[in-house]
Amino acid sequence: MGRLQHFVKCEVAEVRDAGETGDVAKEIEGKRILEKVNPMSFVCLLDVAGRAISTEDLAKEVEKRQASGLKDMSFIIGGADGVSSEVAMRANDRVSLSFLTLTHEMARVVLLEQLYRAYTIIRGFPYHK
Repeated sequence: MGRLQHFVKCEVAEVRDAGETGDVAKEIEGKRILEKVNPMSFVCLLDVAGRAISTEDLAKEVEKRQASGLKDMSFIIGGADGVSSEVAMRANDRVSLSFLTLTHEMARVVLLEQLYRAYTIIRGFPYHK
């Protein structure tokens, strides 16, 4: 996150677990997630069923959004049971980080690393691999 902040302002917001299970938990967590999302933000839901994307394609997507004047992008990592239908409907895009199951912490690290690499590509840094 420290390296990424050389390129863009970024913050991590967490919501606490609902303390329930199943659909009840998803609904409670969904409301908490949506409270944290800027209404003007482009929302990307990280979802195993989302589209697979390369680092280079992620860089193109980010650059395209910035060129269109977009100021805020939010990436949502759902709970163990997924996300509520409200969160899924709010998402402008769905991307898969991996077909593997990752903990929240691992998913966050992978996402931040890929965003950092995307920004190095956008800025024309010689090495991003």
